[in-house]
Amino acid sequence: MITVLCGGVGAAKFLEGLIHSNLNEEIVAIVNVGDDEEMYGLHISPDIDTIIYTLSDLVDRERGWGIKGESYQALSRLKELGAPTWFTLGDRDIGLHLYRKHLLESGHTLSDVTTAITQAHNLPLSLIPSTNQKLRTMILVEGEPDELLSFQKYFVERRHQPTVKGLYFLGSTEAQPSPGVVEAIESSRAVIIAPSNPLLSIAPILAIEAIRGALEKAKERTIAISPIVGGRAIKGPADRILESLGYAISPEGAAKVLAPYIGTMVIDTVDAHLSHSLESGGLRVVTTNTMMTSIESKVDLAHRVISEAKDLS
Repeated sequence: MITVLCGGVGAAKFLEGLIHSNLNEEIVAIVNVGDDEEMYGLHISPDIDTIIYTLSDLVDRERGWGIKGESYQALSRLKELGAPTWFTLGDRDIGLHLYRKHLLESGHTLSDVTTAITQAHNLPLSLIPSTNQKLRTMILVEGEPDELLSFQKYFVERRHQPTVKGLYFLGSTEAQPSPGVVEAIESSRAVIIAPSNPLLSIAPILAIEAIRGALEKAKERTIAISPIVGGRAIKGPADRILESLGYAISPEGAAKVLAPYIGTMVIDTVDAHLSHSLESGGLRVVTTNTMMTSIESKVDLAHRVISEAKDLS
């Protein structure tokens, strides 16, 4: 079994490579829910949905999220009615959210719903939300000391422009891992932290105490792929957030966030000069191409990471 800790776009690309690597073993993806939002009475799980859309080849690859060829008649109608429409929801996307809402209101957990949607798309892996309880990433931004923004307010409505001064994970103290999460970490021959934002996508998963405990025990077989390449984030505001919260904009900064939980760090070849510094901090370092610009490069990265996992086992 291979377990992957996931955010959205970067994790979805890595999982594509992993699935096409013909591993012939179970893949379990533990997915961040700190980005989840309630809009128009619907429960939206952006990271889960991005992975599902990507792996089923429905995703709008130019944007990296949403469904290709989407229409927006429902959103246009909402705008006509005067409703806030800063969060873009396509018509087919809304169909999925309605289905999720129906199952949740029928008494099913978010894990149950995610499994049902995964099976409906015939995906060859298990997707598990990190928790079935409400856990939300809340963001303190510069100039607004009296208000915490939800992740989507910061990321979408504010276009992730404000300087981040603090991160809080509402509900993390009470949250318990979804069934199967801890068991997957304990049973896997390797745990991989996908190239996702370490502070916005991975930290909400780590905010759950029981998951932290399981990862600490699995440290020597846990491999992280750096989302920072050549001094910048591959996608999104990870570089700016690392800097504003006092971390280096480099694989070293990402490694510092993840240090208690990882034994190996995969970095891009352009950052090979950082290998010694990372190794002196106690990490094994793997240098390879981490830019997933084609299915071939995704598979190559997955193969390289899995080959390192074999060495660990």
